Amino acid sequence: MGKERDEVRFCVIIPAYNESRVIGDLVSEIKTAGHDVVVIDDGSSDNTGSIARDRGAHVLGRSENRGKGASLKEGFEYAVTKGYDAVIVMDGDGQHDPKEIGRFLSAARATDADIIVGNRMGDADSMPWIRKFTNRTLSRFISSVCGQDIPDTQCGYRLIKSRCLREISLVSSKYETESEILMRACKARRFKIDSIPIKSIYGQETSTIHPVKDALRFIRLVITMKLERLFKKK
Repeated sequence: MGKERDEVRFCVIIPAYNESRVIGDLVSEIKTAGHDVVVIDDGSSDNTGSIARDRGAHVLGRSENRGKGASLKEGFEYAVTKGYDAVIVMDGDGQHDPKEIGRFLSAARATDADIIVGNRMGDADSMPWIRKFTNRTLSRFISSVCGQDIPDTQCGYRLIKSRCLREISLVSSKYETESEILMRACKARRFKIDSIPIKSIYGQETSTIHPVKDALRFIRLVITMKLERLFKKK
C-alpha cells in the first residue's frame, strides 16, 4: 500500500441547528484528535456557531434555516475548494461517536470505495421504531436503485471522497439529500459504496424529521431523477 493511499487529507463536516448543548464537546473531541472541523450553523437561534468557533471549528453560518441538505452542500463546496481528499460527515446532535472516525479512515485505506456509510442496523435495539422502519424500507429501495447493498442509507455518519463530490450535482436541500448523494453517486459514475458497523447514541435530542413531509420530498426527488434520465435519452 503506497504512501499516497495511506494518507487521506480530510475534514469533518458537521451540519448543526440549535445544538449548543452538545456541539462544544463534540468539536473539542474531534480537534483533540488532530482533525479539521467545519461546522455549518444552519440559522441557529442559540449560540451553536459561537461555541463551535470557540472550540476551534471553522464555522460557516447563515441567518436563516435552510435544511440539512443545504448545509451539506455548503460544506462539500468548502472541502473541495480547500483541496481535501475526503470529508467525514457527522450529525451535530451527539449521536455519532468521534472515536469511530479512525474506522472510516481504515476502511478508506483498505478498499477502493468512494463512499463509506455507517451501518447502525446490526444493533438497532435502541433506535426509535419509526426510524428503524423508515431506515429499513428506504435502504431496501435505495439499494435496489443503486445496484449495491447499502444496509443503512439514512445514516448521516459517512466518509465521502472528494472525487465523488466533484462529479455529482445535488438538487435537494433537506434530509433527502443523504439519499440523493448515494443515488447520484451510483448513477453518475458507478462510484463504489461500502459500509461499516457503527453505534448510535440516543439521548435527549428531539428529531426534526417529519415522516410525511420528508417522505413526499423523497418521492419528489426520485421523480426528478427519473425525469432527468428521461430527458437525457432524448
